[in-house]
Amino acid sequence: MGLSELVTQLPELIGQAVEANQWMGYVAIFAAMFLENLFPPIPSELIMPLGGFYVQQGQLQFLPVVLAGLLGTVIGALPWYGIGRLINEERLEVWLSRHGRWIGISPEELARSRRWFSRYGTALVFWGRLVPGIRTLISVPAGIELMPMLPFLIWTTAGSLIWTLLLTGAGLALGESYSNVEVWIDPVSKVVKVALVVAVLAGGIWLALRIWRRSRNSH
Repeated sequence: MGLSELVTQLPELIGQAVEANQWMGYVAIFAAMFLENLFPPIPSELIMPLGGFYVQQGQLQFLPVVLAGLLGTVIGALPWYGIGRLINEERLEVWLSRHGRWIGISPEELARSRRWFSRYGTALVFWGRLVPGIRTLISVPAGIELMPMLPFLIWTTAGSLIWTLLLTGAGLALGESYSNVEVWIDPVSKVVKVALVVAVLAGGIWLALRIWRRSRNSH
């Protein structure tokens, strides 16, 4: 089964797991979110809202759905973090230029996530989990920058918890219209992007003022 075919059949596969057994449904959501972090073309915007829909239908429970998605997300982020630590950026870009089309990641996307990390620092590991297109790739520059494992896990878990709660809650609210959640979630992602820029600008201004005041006081 190809990646595009898997994405198309994902709701049906999760549905079959839920129908077979409640716990199989949780396992299916965990596995889907794990794969979503390995292969970004698999959309979390479809998986978690579908879980929320099954919560609304009374076939699954809200908290286990969120925990299954969260666990799959955090564990799925570790391979990209490990690749960042083990392979330097130049080698990774060469590999992506040859094979990136199979997993939906281009060297340009990697470079963009690297620039974001350098610009916004380790807090992006948290906020980046709320931005589609950035949330998976941010694990790579975190590894390249040799971010310690414990802070990486803490920030990844915190950001991913908000994301899975948001998507599951949206699916619960939208019900059978859960597949339209991407239209609803897009403005939220844009707000997060703007908030990141504002926070960095504010931090830069604060630092500049602090340096200026110290310089003024020393004279």
